[in-house]
Amino acid sequence: MTLPKHMRMVRWYAPEEIRLDEVPVPSPGPGEVLVKIGAALTCGTDFKTFKRGHPRLIQEIPGPIGHEMSGTLAALGEGVESFQIGQRVVVGNSAPCGRCFYCLKNSFSLCEDLQFLNGAYADYILVPERIVKVNLHLIPDHLDFRSASLAEPLACVLHAFEKVSPQAGETMALLGAGPMGVLFAQLAKLHGVKWIALGRDPDKLANLKSLGAQATISLTHDVNPVEQARALLNDGRGADFVIEAVGLPETWELAADLTRPGGRVCFYGGCARGTQVKLDTYRLHYEELQLFGVFHHTPRLFQKAVSYLSSGKIHPEGLIVGERRLADIHQVFQKGEKSNPLKLAIIP
Repeated sequence: MTLPKHMRMVRWYAPEEIRLDEVPVPSPGPGEVLVKIGAALTCGTDFKTFKRGHPRLIQEIPGPIGHEMSGTLAALGEGVESFQIGQRVVVGNSAPCGRCFYCLKNSFSLCEDLQFLNGAYADYILVPERIVKVNLHLIPDHLDFRSASLAEPLACVLHAFEKVSPQAGETMALLGAGPMGVLFAQLAKLHGVKWIALGRDPDKLANLKSLGAQATISLTHDVNPVEQARALLNDGRGADFVIEAVGLPETWELAADLTRPGGRVCFYGGCARGTQVKLDTYRLHYEELQLFGVFHHTPRLFQKAVSYLSSGKIHPEGLIVGERRLADIHQVFQKGEKSNPLKLAIIP
C-alpha cells in the first residue's frame, strides 16, 4: 500500500478551538501499526474536551482528538506478525501496563500507567505497541466501520453493567438520554431488565421510548419527576439500581434519591475534579445503599464489546444518527453549542 507523505489531523489548541492541520504521515516503529481511518465516532468526552480540554487525553498542545475508531491496516512496524496490511480492525484507545499495583489486582482500568490513544479525527493513526498487543482486533467483513467503532463506548458500558450485576426482572432507572443511555438501554433489554429513563432532551427521551423504556420522565417539564419515577419502580420503593450517565452533581444526588433500600447506584458519568455532592447519610447507612463509580474499560471488556457488535447483540440503530466528512469537522464542534448530538460518524 502506497502511503502519502502528509495527512489531515484535527488538533485541539484551546477551549473551543480546534484546527484541521496538515501533518506528516507517521511511520510505524517496532511493534507499532498504522491504521487508515474508516470511521471515527463523536463522543460526549470529545465535546467536553473541545469545550475545556482534558487532563488525561490532551497531553500536549496542540493535541489530537477523537478516540472511537476503526479502519484498515496500512503499514506494520518491525516485529508485528499477528496482522497483515489490508486487514480491517477496530482500535482500542488504551492499554494497561500489566505490572503496576492495580494491574496485579486485575483492576486494569485503574492502571497507574494507563496508555491512552487519541487522534481518531484524522486520515491515519499510529497505534503504539502496547495497544497493538492487547487492544487491536480484527473485525468481520459484515461489520461496517461505523458500527465497529462503537466498541470503545460499549466496553465502558459493559464495565458498568458488570459492576451493577443486573438480574432478570429487576428495575433500572436510567439518568441520561444520550449515546451512553442508548447503549445502557440495549444492554438492559439483553439482561431482561425493566427500565425507565429520565432526561431533559425530548427528542432523546422519545428515542429511548422507542428502544423499550417503560416510561420516560422529563427533568425540565414534568412536575415532581422523582416522585413520578419512584411510583413506577417496585410499588413506590425505588429502582433496584440506577445508572447515572450525565456527570453532573445534581444528577448524582438524584440517582441516590431514585434508589430503593438495598439498591445500587452506578455513577457512570464523571463530574469535574473537585465537584462535591450532598447525600443523605441516613439512607446510605440505614437503608444500605450501595454506591460506586466506574471508569473506562479493560482489554477483556473491549474484546467482549467487539464480540457483541460482530454477533449483532448490539446495533447502531437509535445511536449513530448521521455522517460528516472530516473536512466539515467545524460543523460538528461549534463554539457556544450547549447540547451534544447523538453519535455522528466522521468519515475521512
